[in-house]
Amino acid sequence: MKRRGHLDVDNNGITPYLSPAKKRCTSPVVPLSVQHKAWRSSHLASYLRRHNIDNDVASKFEAERISGEHLAEIDDDMLKDWGIATGQRIELLKLFRHILDEGSNEEGPTHILPKVFNDPVHGHIELDPLLIRIIDTPQFQRLRDIKQLGGTYFVFPGASHNRFEHSIGVSHLAGCLVTMLKQRQKSLKITDVDVLCVKIAGLCHDLGHGPFSHMFDAQFIPMMDSQSTWKHEEASVQMLRHLIAENNLQGALEERGIFEQDLIFIQEMISGPSYSQVTADVAAVDLNPEAENHELVEMDDELLDSGRDWRYEGRKKDKSFLYEIIANKRTGIDVDKWDYFARDCHHLGIANMFDYRRFMQFARVIEVEKTLQICTRDKEVGNLYDMFHTRNALHRRAYQHKTSNIIETMICEAFAKANDHFFLPGKDGKKVKMSEAVYDMHAYTHLSDSVFYQILGSTAPELEEARKILHAVQRRQLYRCVSQSNAPVDRSFSTFDAPRLAQEVIEAVPESYLADKDLPVLQESDVRVQIVNFSYGMRHEDPIDHMRFYQKDQPNKASKVKREQVSHMLPQNFLEQNIRLYIRDPNNRDKQRSASWCFQQWCVDNGCTSPRDGGENDGISLTPLRYSQEPESLGSSQAMASSQTPSFPDMPAPRVGATPTVPTSKSVSQRLF
Repeated sequence: MKRRGHLDVDNNGITPYLSPAKKRCTSPVVPLSVQHKAWRSSHLASYLRRHNIDNDVASKFEAERISGEHLAEIDDDMLKDWGIATGQRIELLKLFRHILDEGSNEEGPTHILPKVFNDPVHGHIELDPLLIRIIDTPQFQRLRDIKQLGGTYFVFPGASHNRFEHSIGVSHLAGCLVTMLKQRQKSLKITDVDVLCVKIAGLCHDLGHGPFSHMFDAQFIPMMDSQSTWKHEEASVQMLRHLIAENNLQGALEERGIFEQDLIFIQEMISGPSYSQVTADVAAVDLNPEAENHELVEMDDELLDSGRDWRYEGRKKDKSFLYEIIANKRTGIDVDKWDYFARDCHHLGIANMFDYRRFMQFARVIEVEKTLQICTRDKEVGNLYDMFHTRNALHRRAYQHKTSNIIETMICEAFAKANDHFFLPGKDGKKVKMSEAVYDMHAYTHLSDSVFYQILGSTAPELEEARKILHAVQRRQLYRCVSQSNAPVDRSFSTFDAPRLAQEVIEAVPESYLADKDLPVLQESDVRVQIVNFSYGMRHEDPIDHMRFYQKDQPNKASKVKREQVSHMLPQNFLEQNIRLYIRDPNNRDKQRSASWCFQQWCVDNGCTSPRDGGENDGISLTPLRYSQEPESLGSSQAMASSQTPSFPDMPAPRVGATPTVPTSKSVSQRLF
């Protein structure tokens, strides 16, 4: 570039561009920060167009690859050489001087201080003014009315917290971690824009959650469309785009150095790569086919050439570690979990064994297999196992509680019955069903937990069935958990197998036997089977196998830590399936007895553990045994053992301590001999 010269404009009273300013710039622009130095040429050109600079002039800057770091070198002679008219040169130099003045005067009168939130978990949290602009929108405020733990609040009275405070907490922790890495490892070249993008991704990662959080995408949407692959992360990205457009935040983002490439980066931190692989012959991609404006994004040449094995577009491979902060696809160790572990434990009254602050202190980015990864000290492996143990404990004690699960199921059934009769206001005044609102962000903005009470308080006759179910939830007239069992280690079921298993259960005991005992024959509509997975987050895998650790004397070399180096008491299996049988009529004791008999036999047939009752119906699993004849010739202990197994006509009595066996209509002879 040419050396800086003097500004020579006739009779305009403009001081030389880079000399001390004699008066404040009066150009009607919004204050900026030092982050203009991170602008690429496309960013600068976009900014100029937004401030009414001629498009040809803006294109000239882009063609000459003038970026934000070059602004201080631009002078009137250079602009004149480019053939830019005098009036345009004056406006450009005013604009550039304003940018540089704001960048060097962060404490000036136009500087906006961050806001402070008092959080019950993390204490006082400072949030950037741009994050406040996002928070103060209807799309984000909607999260105040979405329970973090869904139906768990009906079981744990303290679980009243919402997605709103969790999102703020994740943004805070994300900012803490990325700032620590930036200060600790200058070689990573983490920019201020990177830090801000990570904070925004943490803040917006749950924008797409529906009513009662995971109940909506895990149960309701599949119930309405079994072929749907929709997830809330997809809606989070769409809602973020909608939020920016509806609240005119594009300008505010650009003034902080966040342009289209950075928005792609934010989207990818939330939901993963936009498509499977970046190829060098692709120049543009339609990022959001469902968006209102199908915006084609020109991709940076360096990004396209960065390697075919890199699937992300927002940042090149040398920033790969940034994708592990919000939603870590490699290990599952991320700030999202850190916040909800701490927050959920706080509200549930359950101890949190994981210390995320300690992890941050030892976090370090190291190259592993040609990729930069977030690693930690070898001595921290125990702390990480505590983290996954906490996750497992929360799922067992709260998230997958048998009562909260069936409450969510009943709410889903009520929503399904209301779906064709309950509408939300969509785009252009269109009426949108709940199940279709995920494709219309205008309608989705109005969809929250409040739907429960809107249906409950309606008087429309077509919503009567839905109201009846919701009234039953309020009156605690719930489907009753009759029994539950664990699947064998070498066999696993899909959640889609539940209807088939329900049919198998009711067929497990011959109808003739139930009739002999004056017990009703069950129909598939009488029962419901749930399949619940407990794991460390990666099904059969140990997530620590994907984590890398460094030693004190070798901080730039990372490797695995072997299980035997940690402890001989670590889990051997990392996936357990719990199968639960519910009866829809909680007041029909005879059907509960029939269901208990059937489930007991089904467990024997399929190699599952001996079933235990659901806890709400003490002794139900043994009640049918009262109908069998108690052997008189056995001693008291033998008689007690025998009384816990069914005795069928023309069957040899089982030996003491043997697994109870009940004949079915299938293969009876094989099971008798």
